[in-house]
Amino acid sequence: MEKIRMNKIVEMDGDEMTRIIWQTIKDELLSPFVELNTEYYDLGLPHRDETNDQVSIDAGEAIKKYRVGVKCATITPNAQRVAEYHLKEMWKSPNGTIRAILDGTVFRTPILVSGVKPAVRSWQKPITIARHAYGDVYKATEFRLTKPGRAELLFTAEDGEQRRATIYDFECGGVLQGMFNKDTSIESFARSCFNYAIETKQDLWFSTKDTISKQYDQTFKLIFEDIFNREYKAKFDELGITYFYTLIDDAVARVIRSKGGYIWACKNYDGDVMSDMVSTAFGSLAMMTSVLVSPDGNFEYEAAHGTVTRHYYRYLAGETTSTNPIATIFAWTGALKKRGELDGNAALVRFAKTLEEASLAVIESGRMTRDLALMWQGDVKAETLTTDDFIAAVRKELEARL
Repeated sequence: MEKIRMNKIVEMDGDEMTRIIWQTIKDELLSPFVELNTEYYDLGLPHRDETNDQVSIDAGEAIKKYRVGVKCATITPNAQRVAEYHLKEMWKSPNGTIRAILDGTVFRTPILVSGVKPAVRSWQKPITIARHAYGDVYKATEFRLTKPGRAELLFTAEDGEQRRATIYDFECGGVLQGMFNKDTSIESFARSCFNYAIETKQDLWFSTKDTISKQYDQTFKLIFEDIFNREYKAKFDELGITYFYTLIDDAVARVIRSKGGYIWACKNYDGDVMSDMVSTAFGSLAMMTSVLVSPDGNFEYEAAHGTVTRHYYRYLAGETTSTNPIATIFAWTGALKKRGELDGNAALVRFAKTLEEASLAVIESGRMTRDLALMWQGDVKAETLTTDDFIAAVRKELEARL
């Protein structure tokens, strides 16, 4: 078949085992069928260190130019990684850098297959996590304190007016963190969530801890409430869907008792944690789609799990691995579908959907990676495949469907 042509998207390579899988997916599932047109950025940790992490900034700006990007999983270094990779410094998360440039909301939804039942018995439909993608701990300033002293919070307005408050009088060493968010970003977060609920015709939940964080979290709550009542309530009523706010601890209890089938909006860190919990309970961290939607219509698709370090070390030792590539495949298909939708490229959209269907068909036939085989409850016996064998099986199924 003639290769499908496409307009440019931003490609962001990553680290460790996911970097290996990234290339295999391109070689086996994409390049034989699509004339890939990408602007490439290497976000692998060594290259980020070489460029003083300028490459992460450049990638984010490129997404604003081309409107669609696809990202591999990357390392956010800790002290151990700094030593392992001989880094100049402990670079911040490239995800956080890119999200700060794009703003918007990350929507993460479990990928369901028959034969893999959720660990939570009541769940019957996917639960989509809507994660705020700006600020909070991901843009925080931190100090490690080694002596007694006074920590203060100081704000100096443009007109010179100052507000000052004592955080704590340290009688010993400790740690200090200052974080922030912006009304404009919270407003974009709220509208993205309400629009996504309308688009998908699902109820929307939102949770923070405003009883404890009486200014920070309450600001989120009040902005959501104001925008909903002024701009979205009538449309929600017309569609028969609901919006409600509750405390994060109450939301967790409600989620566990629910049947699923709604959007759960969370602040940045809450969404990070809860999306991992939800996807794992539905089957696997590798069975989740993730897309950042910015308020000005830019889209970044990613594999939202880690770089699978343990499998990478085995790979380096010459061993075969059974790493699940589904989230990475769906990051690519999500980006290709969106590129096709924006450009009216029906052939590209059709190819991406067919690749998704082929990937899930292989699993539902009983052939899968080890993470899913451990949870398999299908009618046929599970056959555990290596990563390469699974991708080869998807290639064969894809060719048959095309």
